[in-house]
Amino acid sequence: MEEELITQLDPDAGSVRQAAAGVDQPGCDGHAFVAALEAGLTWLENHAEAINVLNVFPVPDGDTGTNMVLTLRTAVAEAKRGTSLDEIAALAARGALMGARGNSGVILSQLLRGFAQALSGQKRLTARLLAEAFAAARDFAYQAVMRPVEGTILTVAKEVAAATALACRQENVDLRQVISVAKDAARHAVAATPSLLPLLAEAGVVDAGGQGLFCIIEGVWRYLHGMLVEPNGALIGEAHVAAVGSDGEYGYDTQFLIHGEGLDVDAIRDALSQMGESLLVVGDSTTVKVHIHTHRPGDPLNYAVSIGSVSDVVVENMQAQYQQFLRQSRPLERAQPTKPIGIVAVAIGDGLKRVLDSLGCDAVVHGGQTMNPSVEELLEAIDSLPQEQVLLLPNNGNVIMAAQHAAKLATKQVLVVPTRTIPQGISALLAYNYELGLEENLANMAEAARAVRTIELTLSTRAAKLGNVRVRQGDFIALLDEELVAAGSNPSRVLLAALNRAEARNGEVATIYRGAEATPELLSSVMSVFAKHFPHLEVEVVEGGQPHYHFIIAVE
Repeated sequence: MEEELITQLDPDAGSVRQAAAGVDQPGCDGHAFVAALEAGLTWLENHAEAINVLNVFPVPDGDTGTNMVLTLRTAVAEAKRGTSLDEIAALAARGALMGARGNSGVILSQLLRGFAQALSGQKRLTARLLAEAFAAARDFAYQAVMRPVEGTILTVAKEVAAATALACRQENVDLRQVISVAKDAARHAVAATPSLLPLLAEAGVVDAGGQGLFCIIEGVWRYLHGMLVEPNGALIGEAHVAAVGSDGEYGYDTQFLIHGEGLDVDAIRDALSQMGESLLVVGDSTTVKVHIHTHRPGDPLNYAVSIGSVSDVVVENMQAQYQQFLRQSRPLERAQPTKPIGIVAVAIGDGLKRVLDSLGCDAVVHGGQTMNPSVEELLEAIDSLPQEQVLLLPNNGNVIMAAQHAAKLATKQVLVVPTRTIPQGISALLAYNYELGLEENLANMAEAARAVRTIELTLSTRAAKLGNVRVRQGDFIALLDEELVAAGSNPSRVLLAALNRAEARNGEVATIYRGAEATPELLSSVMSVFAKHFPHLEVEVVEGGQPHYHFIIAVE
């Protein structure tokens, strides 16, 4: 019997009926497989925000749904380049690996990799082949995780594989029936995740990654049964924030790709296993995707550049994300003063703003190099705070004077901490003491700021000669504490010169704030400088997002 498949994938009913023919027995071809995969993506996109709300374990960064969408989106885009079923499956797996984000995205890429292996050399997807693909997907996903945890997306994949294998023991089973079994198994497995993970039960939610996998399967099921692939409301209510601990430190969510020849995935996994938690290492001899939670992101990156080239580096401060999650979840608490002294700081870049927020800054004024805030903007930020005493951190030499004027004009008691760079401002915030008064905090924060050396790496907009440094237009230039110290066409040499001037050999920690214009290749070259010349330094990379300056580096 012909079924009318009406989906958002193709509003032309005629085209959809043609696609329907591809899923009739004895199986579906590559064209129908792509359409079904895209239906899963569409259904996942429709529920991404609801899935994000669930993401309170193990780290409440609220982006599981988003990560899975972005991963599957790259998979579908790559899959559309293929023609045959096996080629499409292989392209989807490759695209997912390259675009994988977060734990959930990496595991999803491995599920697709298992599918691709099972479909290798196949031109039509049958019911039994689909069950075999679910089993291979399960195996690849479990192998990717060093310490698998039940009650997660892994459990859902396992239950789907078991249920579809059992279904295919029956005779004359077809694809629609197998997908129906997979959907039901996924739904039941997701519902059971709180019984396997106590924190989920305490929070009153199901596992976010498992819910994402269910949505993908349900989207395919709806497509094959002629249902609309459109929003149908949130999947579950909000989580209880009280169930999430607030005393722990989450470290940095670190992700990157390693490129090379003869890469040993198992050896890489073993080497990285002592450097953090939630480790995922997947790929092949030429490309390896790494995801790890660590307090020292420089360690895995240094190791990576020692065995190959590195790209697509993402380092996110999970503690800052956690604090942001709490602020969004408890708006009434934020309206009340949590400390007697308010703090206003200046910064540009979403990542830098998140860092300042996480360190207790009450208001961040948008501005910095080339975009200095006005006195009025600073006053508005000061007036927006409930506290009557305020510390103001300009974080830029060109903003200090405006800050001082704002302090004089304010009706509150305002003192300016004369921070001239973002690293100085961050160091000053770390020195803030809730138990001290305004002037004592000013003295301590100013002293802490002076202990930091700041290197800024950017491109020259014109030719110049300043002191002993000759600059050509388009050269990389390095500023050390606002003084031009090096220039040249090779960013690694320019940075090395600045680090030597900063006496980095005597330092202990280097924090790299990556700007919006810093490419993965440039970051890789910067990390190589630290790995080769300053291996003793504890190096951390933070996504600053600042414009114009490729990197702002603090040396302490």
